[in-house]
Formats: sequence, C-alpha cells, structure tokens
Amino acid sequence: MNAKVEQQSSILDTLRLLLAVLIVIAGIGGFYHFDTESMLYRVLALLAVVAVAIGVASTSLQGKTFWRFAFDARTEVRKVIWPTRPETIQSTLIVLLVVLLIGLFLWGVDSLLGWTLRSIIGTGA
Repeated sequence: MNAKVEQQSSILDTLRLLLAVLIVIAGIGGFYHFDTESMLYRVLALLAVVAVAIGVASTSLQGKTFWRFAFDARTEVRKVIWPTRPETIQSTLIVLLVVLLIGLFLWGVDSLLGWTLRSIIGTGA
C-alpha cells in the first residue's frame, strides 16, 4: 500500500508566513513614509521588499506547496493544444454573431411587451 502522508505545518511555518506578511506591511509603510524620495526608488524598494517576503514565505510548507503547484501548472499549460489564429477568429465571429442575435431577440421581446403594456394601460401616444 502506497499512501501519501500529509505533512502538518508547524508553528515555525506559521511564524514564517506571519514574518512575510509583516515584511510586506513594513515595505508598504516605508513606501508611504519616504514620500519625498523619487517614485522610482520607492517602487524598486517595495519590489525588493516583496521579493524578500516571497523568499521568506517560500521556506514554509505552504510556500513549498505553492511553488510545486505553480511548476506543475506550468507543465500542464505546455501540454495544452492552443487554437490557431483562424480558429480563434472564427470562434470570435461566431460568439459576436450569437450575441448580436440574442440582443436583437431580447430587444424585440422587450419592445413587444412594452407595446402590449402601453396598449393595456392606455399610456403614450
């Protein structure tokens, strides 16, 4: 029997995630605290802080699980057979035509119901 054992996250993993959140909060605070500095420097510093926070979060069990999921998703996306340009154009035109036809149908039904209601209650010209 080959059972997959689920790993339990420890208090250390929780502290790592909390530290990552605190790093991001501190980075946002620093972004607004140094509002006299150039926007370019502030954005670059904020991106660096977010990168550090991602690095800290990726050392936890949840972070490792997320990265494994991301790499598996990337592998699956590579397996997808994407439509060609003519197929995409044809599908788009079909969708636009159906939307137009449904719109015209709903407009006609709305106009008919409006005309009927005006005839019954006697308002309008």
